[in-house]
Amino acid sequence: MEQYKKEFIEFMVDCGVLRFGDFTTKSGRKTPFFINAGNYKTGSQLRRLGEYYAKAIKSSFDLDFDVLFGPAYKGIPLSVATSMAISEFYEKDIRYCSNRKEVKDHGDTGILLGGPIKDKDKIIIIEDVTTAGTSIGETMPILNAQGDVSVLGLVVSVDRMEKGQGSKSALAEIEEVYKIKTTSIVNMEEVVEHLYNKPYNGNIIIDDALKAAIDAYYNQYGAIIS
Repeated sequence: MEQYKKEFIEFMVDCGVLRFGDFTTKSGRKTPFFINAGNYKTGSQLRRLGEYYAKAIKSSFDLDFDVLFGPAYKGIPLSVATSMAISEFYEKDIRYCSNRKEVKDHGDTGILLGGPIKDKDKIIIIEDVTTAGTSIGETMPILNAQGDVSVLGLVVSVDRMEKGQGSKSALAEIEEVYKIKTTSIVNMEEVVEHLYNKPYNGNIIIDDALKAAIDAYYNQYGAIIS
């Protein structure tokens, strides 16, 4: 596992973004882990988060693209922070862009804010965590309406590796439906690998009991890996 992935897992724990216990997802699933990107609350946290996204994008897509699109609302700070990190670490100026929930009809009009999207642009979509693919279904028509553009892929922070609408993961379903590449900074298999029975800050975060609960969860909800 790359070093930046290990650091990102520990970063999530430090920020209270990755938590373990008894939770219920929006879909009603009882889960022993929870990822809440809303707990990134400071400038320094967003700066580091942008760096991890930038490394994941460089690793999976390289930098041959023009626009980093973050769907409103959570994707807005992600697109800004990551485009800044790409500029700082790779000296590549990428336009960031997001959508408005409502079309603005005065001043800076339209549905988009940030950098414009033009014909022939190559676009990568950035989100926090995708579980059902609902957001991408709303985003693709907005992007395609801007002209002759190419959506190269989607990057999220964590791949939960569980079933989406069918037996495959949400990311795999998105790849299949929209014919784009998907990637994540880390997936839950890597999270477990890095934290299971290994001390971090003097504590064992994933012990045998929690590992058994995670295994049971994936026995029920784990996605089929093709």
